[in-house]
Amino acid sequence: MMFQSIRDTLPQSRILRGLLAVIVVSLLLAPFIFDGSRALDTAARLCIFIVLVASYDLLLGYTGVVSFAHTLFFGIGAYSVAIAFDHVAPGFGVLLVAVVVALGVSTVVAVTIGLVSLRVKAIFYAMITLAVASVATVLVSQLYLYTGGEDGMTYRIPRVLTPAFKLLDDKVLGVRINGKLLNYYLIFTVSTVLFLLMVRIVASPFGKVLKALRENDFRAEAIGYTTVYYRTAATVISACMATLAGVLMAIWLRYTGPDSVLSLNIMIDILLMVVIGGMGSLYGAIIGATLLVLARNYLNEAMGVAHNAFIDVPILAELFNPERWLLWLGVLFVVMVYFFPLGIVGRLVRGRADHG
Repeated sequence: MMFQSIRDTLPQSRILRGLLAVIVVSLLLAPFIFDGSRALDTAARLCIFIVLVASYDLLLGYTGVVSFAHTLFFGIGAYSVAIAFDHVAPGFGVLLVAVVVALGVSTVVAVTIGLVSLRVKAIFYAMITLAVASVATVLVSQLYLYTGGEDGMTYRIPRVLTPAFKLLDDKVLGVRINGKLLNYYLIFTVSTVLFLLMVRIVASPFGKVLKALRENDFRAEAIGYTTVYYRTAATVISACMATLAGVLMAIWLRYTGPDSVLSLNIMIDILLMVVIGGMGSLYGAIIGATLLVLARNYLNEAMGVAHNAFIDVPILAELFNPERWLLWLGVLFVVMVYFFPLGIVGRLVRGRADHG
């Protein structure tokens, strides 16, 4: 029944289904398709960001709540694991306790923010969440004995998840089966489960109520739904998913710092991914995260190739200078918003409906 409801939520566009299939298969087989640790690192980050962006879309796209504190919950998950591994021991039992504590803290913070702030108008709620996120960043800097301050923390993780651990002596299809590969597939598996769980949530009656609140909260209130309770519940679910994404990031990076989990730049990236992919569709998180993560990791390289190709044309060579990659990233975003105002998923779905 669960898989039937998930299958029913799949977009009807064949192009979109094809894109999603290519991305999922590429992530599943990434260690065997792409060479080098950089490609594997990009694939792992993409898995994590898909969960993080989908969790934010659950709040913004399905509930209509604008929050700037999403990286706070991402950071709670990452710092809980980092502190536990650094100050206790790098074991799976410690990891489990850290996850439970992180989820508990995120739930309390989310409920507090929800009950206090969701009663105010949207713009004031957004400002309150921004203030809370700023306070969290200051606390991390001040509690340097536990958090490492601005420098962050490096720590050990269970040996079975490190390159030092070898499951097999011989390579399989040219790939060494070691702890890093196990770490990647742990992240891929958990990310997949979390994403499918969110898809199941939005397909449930609870998800339909969230959509009703987004479309017309006054009408939803009139027919008996208590707006603040449903939005608080959505905030808690979204926060817990972001927390688990932070746990995965901490396990993969073996480093946690303000710039890696609490930065405002990460919050901006999340917003861009949601807008590019399309709000109100969790599958848009896959498309948006893929485009932006790949652009941030490989646009500079692609521009270097273009720069060398146009080296005899000074104007074009300067225009494609790798140092200008942020400019082109901005141009890419403007073009995406102009041609896909509803996001890629929204555009493809609407296009199919117009021809349907």
